[in-house]
Amino acid sequence: MVTLEPLTDANRASAKALRVAPSQERFVSTVAESLREAAEHPDARPICWVIHAEAVPVGFAMIADDVGSPEYIPHFLWKLLIDQHHQHRGHGTAALDVIVDHFRTHSTAEALTTSAHPGAGSPIPFYERDGFVRTGELNGDQELLRLPLAH
Repeated sequence: MVTLEPLTDANRASAKALRVAPSQERFVSTVAESLREAAEHPDARPICWVIHAEAVPVGFAMIADDVGSPEYIPHFLWKLLIDQHHQHRGHGTAALDVIVDHFRTHSTAEALTTSAHPGAGSPIPFYERDGFVRTGELNGDQELLRLPLAH
């Protein structure tokens, strides 16, 4: 079981210590990079969570729900990172399920969108296993994927 805890000053250092495997670094930003990106884009209205399994921080997630500018994608899973030492235990899938449930229960979104870089080792197959479908569109150099949300 995983929970999403809001990022706070009290858990910021443990969140920044989370790391993906070296082979994943070209696909997944560090938490520090993600927080810099969030600060650079306040109109995206980023919401940041530390993913916990029991009481242990195992990952980080960042979303944009109701955005403040049309240049941003609403209802967007912006970042999802599971620490290399906690991967392959179902935490990523469980965290994604909790995030999807958040959008289904706290939002009027009809779909959840995310994006990922293509290539060997990309997280795209992970999202596709959970029902996301490639849209054929790009967000910069990343492929967009969309998951319909039935309310």
